[in-house]
Amino acid sequence: MPLTPPPFDPELATVLDSLKEVLTPGLTLEEIDGLRDGPAVAALADIDFTMDGAFDIEHRTVPGPEDAPNIPLLICRPTKPAPAHPRPVIYYVHGGGMVIGDNRSGVTVPLGWARELDAVVVSVGYRLAPEHPHPAPIEDVYAGLRWTAEHAAELGADTERIVIAGTSAGGGLAAALALLARDRQGPRIIGQLLMCPMLDDRNDTPSGHQMTGVGIWDRTANETGWTALLGASRGGPDVSPYAAPARAENLAGLPPAFLDVGSAETFRDEVVSHADRIWQAGGTAELHVWPGGFHSFAGFAPQAQLSRSALAAQLDWLRRLLGESEG
Repeated sequence: MPLTPPPFDPELATVLDSLKEVLTPGLTLEEIDGLRDGPAVAALADIDFTMDGAFDIEHRTVPGPEDAPNIPLLICRPTKPAPAHPRPVIYYVHGGGMVIGDNRSGVTVPLGWARELDAVVVSVGYRLAPEHPHPAPIEDVYAGLRWTAEHAAELGADTERIVIAGTSAGGGLAAALALLARDRQGPRIIGQLLMCPMLDDRNDTPSGHQMTGVGIWDRTANETGWTALLGASRGGPDVSPYAAPARAENLAGLPPAFLDVGSAETFRDEVVSHADRIWQAGGTAELHVWPGGFHSFAGFAPQAQLSRSALAAQLDWLRRLLGESEG
């Protein structure tokens, strides 16, 4: 019997209907180039990343992984006078299913937090699949984190107060980054904020089946993204946890996590499972499943009531986390 999808929040359903002109649930490998040149990417050029003068914006290219190209960082520093102590850093990883986007994508969300918290935002660009399969994206993200930690003083930032955050594919990469930094004894991360993260290449959860052909980013699109990243190994026995964090056998020793996801989206069950496995490993996680939320609803519809609740919960978690780290 086919699984019935959960209902969308009525306000978000109206927004989702208006997005049908530019976004469909499925995505094939053949459609990636068209999406990269589509209106959503073009619209990034019109965004005021200074947030009405609240931030100084710098585009910087820094060394990438060994024997790999340099990587682009978008560095956003508050324009208000520097506080007595260095500012915290929000290190952000953009979404896009591993196949589209750049370091401008989705960055208005962490900038909104940073404006409230007087924090520096560093948004990393990474090589995209399928041209650059695993491990290129995660190695780029790790190299950007190392540069940020090593140059924190130059940014007026505190190397001991780095929070990593990401949306969708970027949320999956942020979760993988937490694992990689732990295992390589890399830069200290005090928290990981994972918004609707893309975690499991096996693409076989009940929520994935429920949302087939519905909403944004369904099973077809998910298979496309993971196949672009992993090729023929997708879904097989030898996938690295640094590619698909749901494959990690050990989630102990990770920084505190905030995870959120909509109830009406493909990634719901893998996100819930990831939080559960962090608790089982003795870790700290805060989980929100927003009723009727579609994939990345807070980014697509920030003025909706459910989105405002989700954004407020994220900011509240960051405020508590950074307040604790000051002590």
